[in-house]
Amino acid sequence: MKLAPYIDHTLLKATATQADIIQLCQEARKHSFYAVCINPVYIPLAKAQLAGSDVKVATVCGFPLGAVSPDQKAAEARASVQAGADEVDMVIHIGAALDGDWASVEADVRAVREATAGAVLKVIIETCYLNDEQKRAATEAAVRGGADFVKTSTGFGTGGATPEDVRLMREVIAGRAQIKAAGGVRSAEDAKAMIEAGATRLGTSGGVALVAGEQLGEGY
Repeated sequence: MKLAPYIDHTLLKATATQADIIQLCQEARKHSFYAVCINPVYIPLAKAQLAGSDVKVATVCGFPLGAVSPDQKAAEARASVQAGADEVDMVIHIGAALDGDWASVEADVRAVREATAGAVLKVIIETCYLNDEQKRAATEAAVRGGADFVKTSTGFGTGGATPEDVRLMREVIAGRAQIKAAGGVRSAEDAKAMIEAGATRLGTSGGVALVAGEQLGEGY
């Protein structure tokens, strides 16, 4: 199985520098990863580095806590698309999910969806904080709000993706959206297990090691 076409090659650390982003983009070009995933401030740099390639530029919104208003998330996402982002990975209002306020979760997603016409929207539900019932409801709210993908994790929470969560999400989605597994993909075997469970995209900072068949250490 070729893993490169599934990978969003990711660098979201606060300490990322221009040189780090340039290296990330060079690696993405070399290995033909699907996308790079970076913080919004680096969108123009990534677009310039990836010009003429097929590698997409993905960015994040309301990241990593999800605890800003729908209007703020929409404004951030709109600015990112205007700057050249092809894809936006937003975080739901996790507190609303824990409160069972699914109407607010859906409205939050819809606000960003309306601000990102023409771009791919991935909605992070941060599975590590939710029980199975909440994961199901969050996945449904994300799809109803207009998600193209439902994504497991930010990589900044207490845990990342599991095949079990991917299968649960796939059952809820029932073909209406795709799934991105992120966080905890530390080997080619992990990656293949996520794909077999139903993921069509993988978020990882260790894409180079994965395609080389190496085991990753701790981290996203």
